[in-house]
Amino acid sequence: MKKGWIYLFAGLVFVMLLAGCGSKTKEEVIQELNKKTEELKGYKLDAKMTLTMGNEAQEYQIEVWHNKPELYRVHMKNAERDQSQMILRNKEGVYVLTPALNKSYKFQSEWPKNSSQPYLYESLVQDLLKDDNAKLTETDKHYVFETKTRYQYNKMLPLQEITFNKKDFTPVSVKVMDSDRNVKLAVEFSKAEFNAKFDNGSFDLNRNMTSAQMEAPVSTVERDANSELTVKIPTEEIAGTTLVDEQEVTTSNGKRVILTYEGDKAFTLMQEHVEVLETSSMSPTVVKGDPVDLGFTIGALTDNSLTWTDGNVEYMIASNNLTKEEMVMLAKSVQNVSVEK
Repeated sequence: MKKGWIYLFAGLVFVMLLAGCGSKTKEEVIQELNKKTEELKGYKLDAKMTLTMGNEAQEYQIEVWHNKPELYRVHMKNAERDQSQMILRNKEGVYVLTPALNKSYKFQSEWPKNSSQPYLYESLVQDLLKDDNAKLTETDKHYVFETKTRYQYNKMLPLQEITFNKKDFTPVSVKVMDSDRNVKLAVEFSKAEFNAKFDNGSFDLNRNMTSAQMEAPVSTVERDANSELTVKIPTEEIAGTTLVDEQEVTTSNGKRVILTYEGDKAFTLMQEHVEVLETSSMSPTVVKGDPVDLGFTIGALTDNSLTWTDGNVEYMIASNNLTKEEMVMLAKSVQNVSVEK
């Protein structure tokens, strides 16, 4: 009889131990993820980003470096479009580099703190912390969260699914969805190195411009500088605003096309071949605004304008009436249709 009680007691202890090793709550997992970000001194991430616009999908290779507290380097490359851009944050400010054009913008910006960034680890964790209604699903190897996004200028992508590795909390994937739950942007992480080491020049502007140019030579763009300008128009429409005029102006690089839209939300859209700057004369263009991720490129967004480059063509939307979100919406849709001039 005594042995029976001993066996029963041992069985109860075993059950209690099993219960203690059960699934963690959503709050516990988020707390551990937040602790991980606080303890990290920095990291390196490699990922593939797939952007779906309409029926077309475009792939970008992304290399992310972060060294605490505020040093960032995000290098985005698209092999098919022969395109390379970099977002760089160092002690001097925030920069967007376009190596093939030897061109850079400098921002007085709080980037990346002011919005969701699907390829930055601590930004993903912040998305979880900011959403009290985030949902957690647990698999054998992963923690899968569904949460709201925090995009400032893109309310059309309100949801995301973020997957972390159970073993070490490294990021696995991010799927950003529209309101119908269609995946419009997907990031798949292939490498995560926590507490990575960086040397003193890892986030230097000139060093990064030079190294990126070795991968995407300036001559690639110069060969196409005399090609015919393909005029593009937005496919997204704003009610009550219509295209009323199209002008061509001859420039040293060929021509500049100016499209004028009138209505309550009047704006102009300018596009022209961009000049490849001489290395010796390179200095950043100062922008009073923020870098904004358009998916296919990084733009420079101010209160009244949005400027971006695609290949060797520079575009600018200028308006006193459009909101920043409307300018971003129009810019993204400019890539969807073209009319040969």
